[in-house]
Amino acid sequence: MPELLTPELIKLREDCANFATQHLLIHSNHPAENAREQVRAAAKAAGLFAMTQPKAFGGSAAGQLALCVARETLAAANPPFMDSVFGPSPGVLGSVQEPLATSHLAPLIAGEKRSSFGFTEPDDATPTAGVIDGDNVIINGQKSYVTGGADADFINALVRIEGRGPSMIVIDTHLRGVKIENKFVSLDGSHHAAFSFTDVSVPANQIIGEPGEGLPKAMRQIGDVRLLFAAQACGYMIWVLNLLNEHLKSPDKSGEARGNKDVVRWHYSELRIQAFAARSMLYRTARLADSGENIVNEAIATKVFATEAVGVIVDRAIQLVGGTALVEDHPLAILYRRVRGWRLAEGATDVLKLNIGRGILELDKGRI
Repeated sequence: MPELLTPELIKLREDCANFATQHLLIHSNHPAENAREQVRAAAKAAGLFAMTQPKAFGGSAAGQLALCVARETLAAANPPFMDSVFGPSPGVLGSVQEPLATSHLAPLIAGEKRSSFGFTEPDDATPTAGVIDGDNVIINGQKSYVTGGADADFINALVRIEGRGPSMIVIDTHLRGVKIENKFVSLDGSHHAAFSFTDVSVPANQIIGEPGEGLPKAMRQIGDVRLLFAAQACGYMIWVLNLLNEHLKSPDKSGEARGNKDVVRWHYSELRIQAFAARSMLYRTARLADSGENIVNEAIATKVFATEAVGVIVDRAIQLVGGTALVEDHPLAILYRRVRGWRLAEGATDVLKLNIGRGILELDKGRI
């Protein structure tokens, strides 16, 4: 749990709470036209923007515990434009050498280029494949759910290179043969795209690391995002429970507090228990990550529990608040749509549970 925080982390938590009030919530009802630019500028001045960026590019490269504290605290205010607070992180490009360090990593960190992540493929499609041809890789295939792909300058894509195996390779979206087959908006309002690749010629020096090492790199990025989801989910739990706390203390038509009924208190306490468990998992896992441990199983478990729990908490809160919470612009209705996709993102809950079992029974990994 967040009790045993250092003075530095306690200050970070206080700073993030103040930042949410002063720079995010002010845009809740009538956002300025340049609201995102305002938020980014304020985040840079506050030192939050640099937390997700490497020190070599002027960032502070914050640890997982600090990032969890910051993300949870910001989400606990349920503010708009939270996605503009932190700068672009290097992701799978974090350890690249030249020419990718100059051509793609530096402009990504500077906000001059946008990246996307291509991992998922249609169920009925063969894996995206590449063949090395001299100094180039010729790529054919499809990616069905490219996160952030609708307006990306390049895709960090998992490609099975003939004779080498799964590899991460940077595919520029302007190349001949790269086609956006479909742009779509998911339930939470985020924008994505489906791509096809037809004889796309990519310089071989845009392979990230050695050919055949792509799957571990992809899974490390996915693992980092899982903790991001869990931290934000815990923050939203805090916001929902605070809303419920106020609602259940208010009087109903009879003048009695809404929370005086035993059945209401039972449901409310159950939500508190789930939030307590989720936050305990989050902070323990973040501390293990900062200590250098392999947290693959713990990150999976935390993401699964937190994203399932926040779904239950928001759903039950709607039930307790009543019909007004079903109106599409009610904060609970908006939050319901936002968190529903998290149970599928970066691995569906059911699949991740199977992975935990494999990690323990076959690989003997993790503390769970």
